[in-house]
Amino acid sequence: MSNARTITERQPNEPEKVEDLAQMRRVLFSSFLGSAVEFYDFLLYGTAAALVFGQLFFSDLSPVVATIASFGTLAVGYIVRPLGGVVFGHFGDRIGRKSMLVLTMTLMGVASFAIGLLPTYDAIGALAPILLILLRLIQGFAVGGEWGGAALMALEHSDERKRGFSASFANMGAPAGAVLSTVVLAIVTLLPGEMFLSWGWRIPFLLSAVLVGIGLYVRLKVTESPLFEKEVSEAVTAGPTVKKRLPIVEVLRTNPKAVLLGIGAGLGAFAIQALMATFALTVGVQGGLTRSTVLWLFAAGSFLQIFALPAYAALSDRIGRRPVMIAGCIAVIISIYPILLLVASGNVLGVLLGFVIAMPLVQAAMYGPLAAFTTEIFATGNRYTGASLGYQLSSTLGGGFAPLIAATLVAGTTAGNGLLRVALFAAAAALISAITIAVAKESSTRKLTTSG
Repeated sequence: MSNARTITERQPNEPEKVEDLAQMRRVLFSSFLGSAVEFYDFLLYGTAAALVFGQLFFSDLSPVVATIASFGTLAVGYIVRPLGGVVFGHFGDRIGRKSMLVLTMTLMGVASFAIGLLPTYDAIGALAPILLILLRLIQGFAVGGEWGGAALMALEHSDERKRGFSASFANMGAPAGAVLSTVVLAIVTLLPGEMFLSWGWRIPFLLSAVLVGIGLYVRLKVTESPLFEKEVSEAVTAGPTVKKRLPIVEVLRTNPKAVLLGIGAGLGAFAIQALMATFALTVGVQGGLTRSTVLWLFAAGSFLQIFALPAYAALSDRIGRRPVMIAGCIAVIISIYPILLLVASGNVLGVLLGFVIAMPLVQAAMYGPLAAFTTEIFATGNRYTGASLGYQLSSTLGGGFAPLIAATLVAGTTAGNGLLRVALFAAAAALISAITIAVAKESSTRKLTTSG
């Protein structure tokens, strides 16, 4: 059992120790970096699905059907994310957060590296998309356990007054991973078309090995969650007479409402995130810009989002999670159709403005406080499982199917009508989130040692 106290346990007027601050910085950096590496791999697949996988792995289909099939394999990864959250959450609640985070990162890195080596349809026929789907399943399973552990490590080391800001570092990994994957992919798209389709697209996936090595080095230096250690110590003191249920059983028995709140609260944020990272890229290219240009503009929006997320999260520490997130939902409902029109405009400044409005301005308001909101409503003994289950189900429903639904909505329609349908779909997801958050209790005032 560690003798170090967390910032959470410190008295209000007690100064922070140098070693506390150093460890907190290390935890936040590890949470951010690990999540960024995971999402680099995960979102790289989404970007590649939008740009090249239809041609490489579904070349026997028409272009429209191939795009839908490609986005279908993207959805497969989201489907298993809740399973990964439950499995890794179970062991994270039983044997520790840190060990599960090391395992999830390793699995994600191996799967992504293998995608970079995968033969295409022209080489091995139908086996190519089958292997692609299998590796995507492994990716989804790994990332399903990653977010919960990363968010919890930051949250459970944090000062109570900065929980939103601290937990947001796990969510900052998503746009950071998007920037990294997009920049690398944008660089390789500068290759001549035949070279890019032949081997250039593989380079970003193969680079995963380097990123995972760096991430593991940092992650192994972080101490275990002190709240988890305290939970283990109290269980040992209580003795074998206290019988603990499985974390998933405990969550569903005692706090099913919290799982539902976690699902509904994130739907809008995930729908916008997925649409911008995949569907919008296709729309931008169809509008007349090159693939490389659209990717660079998307990377610019994602880069700004890295800083917007902790800013909104810090604001939620001051005024509450609910008002910040609801404001973001309303902004999405109002702006999503103009955003899509800007991305489809074929104008560089218009596309850039669309991505900037969509991600750092409106989506970040929903997504920044979400990590704290989703984790604060569970007790320490089942927080990894409960938060991961709610978050990953929300991600699957809101993000996993969004590109597939969007591609289906625009198929066989005029550009304007198709974009309007997609906008209505995204607005509906944001409305569900707004209603869910409105009926929930404010989570920023809850104690981490209770289920609220």
